[in-house]
Amino acid sequence: MTPKEFLEIIHVAERLKDTPRHCTTSKRRIESVAEHSWRISLMAMLLRHEFPEINTDKVVNMCLIHDLGECFTGDIPTFVKTDSDRETEDSLLSKWVSSLPEKVSKDFAALYDEMNAQQTAESKLYKALDKLEAVIQHNESPLDTWSENEYELNKTYAFDTVAFSGYLTELRKEMLKETETKIALTK
Repeated sequence: MTPKEFLEIIHVAERLKDTPRHCTTSKRRIESVAEHSWRISLMAMLLRHEFPEINTDKVVNMCLIHDLGECFTGDIPTFVKTDSDRETEDSLLSKWVSSLPEKVSKDFAALYDEMNAQQTAESKLYKALDKLEAVIQHNESPLDTWSENEYELNKTYAFDTVAFSGYLTELRKEMLKETETKIALTK
């Protein structure tokens, strides 16, 4: 990869810094997709010792690239994203990935294939962290920034995704306690 090619990739990825997500921060600022990707990457790193059998570096890589398709489409909350939205995002991302230098393109394509198949422990952990971070962020954001459907969603979201891991299931239960406390304190 030439320095020019490297910079072109980084310039595209920079778009995620300006791509707003549905969530707000604890101080009411709309978070960016880049911030979400950073935090799930940190979560993966922090869990290295909880999952010693998992290739944590691969999980961090998955976390770093998982939302690059949103450079082209923006963020669409999961509860309104349609199959057509997913197809458009996947198509634009695939086109971009195939235009990258060969080694980078192969690395990214292999990671995306693994992430989409959801067959490996690494891909399952990445997917769980992606969903868990959204719940954590909602728990941190002011309750009046939640949409009506998020009261129930924050109680149920991601339990199915973490079921493969006792540790993540316990983490999700702790997060549920935070959600219930947050809701109860504002009534």
